[in-house]
Amino acid sequence: MGSRPRSFVTAVVAALVLSVSLVVFPGPGGAAPGASFQNPVVGTPNSADPWLGYHDGNYYYAATTWTGNILIRRAPTLGGLRTAPETRVFTMSQPNATSNMWAPSLHLLDGPNGRRWYLYYSAGPSACCGGQRQHVLESAGTDPMGPYTYRGQLVLMPNNGWSIDGSVMTVAGVNYFVFSAFTNNSGFENGGLQALYVTRLTNPWTPAAPGTLISEPTLAWERQGNPVNEGPYLLQRGGRTFLTYSASYCGTPDYKIGALELTGTNPLNRSSWSKLPDPLFQRNDANGVYGPAHHTFFTSPDGTEDWIVYHANSSSSQGCGTTRTSRAQRISWNPDGTPHLGVPVATSTVLAGPSGESGNPGAVPVARLQSFNFPDRHVRHQNHAVRIDPTVSPALDGRFRVVPGLANAAAGYVSFESVNFPGHYLRHADYVLRLDPNNGSTTFRADATFRQVAGLADPSWSSFQSYNFPDRYVRHNNYVLRIDPISTDTGRADATFRRTS
Repeated sequence: MGSRPRSFVTAVVAALVLSVSLVVFPGPGGAAPGASFQNPVVGTPNSADPWLGYHDGNYYYAATTWTGNILIRRAPTLGGLRTAPETRVFTMSQPNATSNMWAPSLHLLDGPNGRRWYLYYSAGPSACCGGQRQHVLESAGTDPMGPYTYRGQLVLMPNNGWSIDGSVMTVAGVNYFVFSAFTNNSGFENGGLQALYVTRLTNPWTPAAPGTLISEPTLAWERQGNPVNEGPYLLQRGGRTFLTYSASYCGTPDYKIGALELTGTNPLNRSSWSKLPDPLFQRNDANGVYGPAHHTFFTSPDGTEDWIVYHANSSSSQGCGTTRTSRAQRISWNPDGTPHLGVPVATSTVLAGPSGESGNPGAVPVARLQSFNFPDRHVRHQNHAVRIDPTVSPALDGRFRVVPGLANAAAGYVSFESVNFPGHYLRHADYVLRLDPNNGSTTFRADATFRQVAGLADPSWSSFQSYNFPDRYVRHNNYVLRIDPISTDTGRADATFRRTS
């Protein structure tokens, strides 16, 4: 969430006072959209510091409200969250925790009462924001909508100091609580650094000890505006554990995401964590996305895809207030096993919903395209241009999701979506292939659709016929891909490819 000037936050909170007389807060009217969607998935005002998860056929979403209310949305599709009603699941009334609810995080854990949802949040008194502390609710059953019972405040720092942005990290079957606090327990004005801490949980509402420091904002990209590490969240794959976090001050457009990797055996020891040297996710001025951070991860309904939900602004002058909206996109993984969060997509880009969602196919194959007559070369994108190269670096530039054709989903028609640029597809423009974002137009869908046929040079390979120019096929010419009529042996060889894993 980030520390911010008291006068600014007080003004924002005053402007956000909401009526609490209703349990359900309707969103805009209209039916839930189909599988495809555009960001934001949830708009203002309750759309900063998002948590999003998929459970038993529905997506669940919660975010900062700045009030004493905790609200959850539920929808069967990711795109449907935008118009889903907000249901109030809890109203705070605990001493010194009646307002300024920030950064809710839900976790399904085994506790003293069996398997339950635990909803962690930070909150304080009406005067923002020095009173922020971590609190937790417990559900009555396994429904993320509750009802919920207040289980208490988590005392995480010496003298019960300030703490925010907590979430649960499970490593080797042990639950830990990770959160953000100041190194000197008293804020930037006294030389403190907003850093990451961890403690073991003896049960879902009881820390075993005060938190131990595991990361400080020491790198230049973590110190823009103010030195900040906050919003830690777990990401695991292939036996490796990453702890991603938000870095730099949320009031700047340079708020971004970094990561630690657990390279030792004890998560409570700072020496067990190694910081990745570069940010994983940051502003993209060309796409109009600023300050993309404070995030969580979720898995597609069929379990084959990893997704991120994060907040961002659409202007570099916007900051920590209610201008931030929640956005989602698919992430990928580098060949070395590290996460590749990619580039935050423009709000004009049309994205396919998560795999296995109603109306979507199941697991989507990822392929490389090998040239028939230059077998050491593969199709790749580079700065939106498309060509064949012998060495593809980064490797993800040469990997594509082979999805049903955007213009014709019948058997044999395919489109190629970039693995590391979600929502971007191979398409032809003036007969030359490019990697461009899907703008949802009929022309784009047709330009990005190809019919896979037996290879023109070898029927055991494949060729790709243009959907809207059926007399033309994808081929390389001076290593650059384009669509051309094919009439010679050279052309047939240039237009023949093999899909490989």
